Amino acid sequence: MSAMKEKKKRIFAGLAVAIITLIIYIGISSQPRFKAEANGSDYESIELFTDVMAIIKKSYVEEVDTKKLIYGAINGMLASLDPHSSFMTPETFKEMKVETKGAFGGLGIEITLKDGLLTVIAPIEDTPAFKAGIKAGDHIFRIDGKFTKDMNINDAVKRMRGPKGTKVTLTILRGGFDRPKEFVLTRDIIQVKSVRSTLLDNGYGYVRIAQFQEKTDEDLAKALKALHAENKKTLSGLVLDLRNDPGGLLDQAVKVADHFINEGLIVYTEGREKDSKMQFFARKGHKEPQYPIVVLINSGSASASEIVAGALQDHKRAIVMGTQSFGKGSVQTIVPLSDESGLRLTTARYFTPNGRSIQAKGITPDILVEALEMPRDADKKNILNIRESDLENHFESDGKSEATSKNEKKEPKKDETTKQTLEDNLKSDYQVMRALDLLKGWDILKKIDLPK
Repeated sequence: MSAMKEKKKRIFAGLAVAIITLIIYIGISSQPRFKAEANGSDYESIELFTDVMAIIKKSYVEEVDTKKLIYGAINGMLASLDPHSSFMTPETFKEMKVETKGAFGGLGIEITLKDGLLTVIAPIEDTPAFKAGIKAGDHIFRIDGKFTKDMNINDAVKRMRGPKGTKVTLTILRGGFDRPKEFVLTRDIIQVKSVRSTLLDNGYGYVRIAQFQEKTDEDLAKALKALHAENKKTLSGLVLDLRNDPGGLLDQAVKVADHFINEGLIVYTEGREKDSKMQFFARKGHKEPQYPIVVLINSGSASASEIVAGALQDHKRAIVMGTQSFGKGSVQTIVPLSDESGLRLTTARYFTPNGRSIQAKGITPDILVEALEMPRDADKKNILNIRESDLENHFESDGKSEATSKNEKKEPKKDETTKQTLEDNLKSDYQVMRALDLLKGWDILKKIDLPK
């Protein structure tokens, strides 16, 4: 027994040194400082941990790597806190840093744990998940046949990632499904285009932000400049589409909102540490003209996209339209560790300028508009949209009024194909069309001379 006690003391001493080293590293890093306070109860708990570790090392049926045990313990510790805190191995931490730059391998799904269920926050546009029909709010019941109950997010992500061209089967539970349904997806290199834009009818702009990445603010500035140039004057209004935007970098959300807010608070955070209490204000400088804005959100809009929607709503700078957002109102701080691994730790909650906490509540739209399927141009004849050319024995045009003959029709350039596809998709998007109608009505109402 004396040998066992001596071994436990050595393990305890080693673990204490590791913990002290970790505290020192965090203290001198560029990340927020974390204070470590230890009392008698803490040391008793650490001793319990070393007891269990010693027993495992001595008696487990197979020899176990010490680092694997430590990683597992840290993983479990963070997973017990909340769905968004996690430990990242060196490989996972490296992938996370790549993700924020907008290119990574996988299926293109942002996930979380909700009521113990692995839940889709949102599929990312133009990814295997998006194309397969995975939707915000879907519960991932199985991954390649393995049940996801009690599976943490890191394990789930690891199972869904893999080499390009390989397949993975997700079993999905969704409201309206009689039973779980299997989706077979082919992994791909995910290239996320953060910002897309186009000009709608009569000088109304449309900007879609799919995810908040390192260059989102820069891409948005370019998109807005291009829309103004194409319109040859100030935009009549803007539809800012944040639907199925799972969030991303906090600083980019602040910069995006700053384009439209002249002055005042954009967002603030509250936490236990001094460094987690932050306020972000609109900066002086160039701002977008005061044209009307409609922000579109849905249940897939989370985190950074909720910050933008909440700020524009509180400043009465935009009308928020759509459905209730996801409700992720917490801030995760990334803490790099000495062996190239890292912590993603929830350190604060964020609040809108008016002091609204979004955590587990979300942003409530000013105008509730559910998503509906609208018929595309080819299907419009089926909804009594009858024109002269649809009538039997109608007169044919003599062709003189046509701008070009059939032989002179121009094929679209390759760089125009993506934009044309976006415009066609928007015409069949009910929520976008409702937003456009609101902007047009807004402009018309300004011209009406109401009796005093």
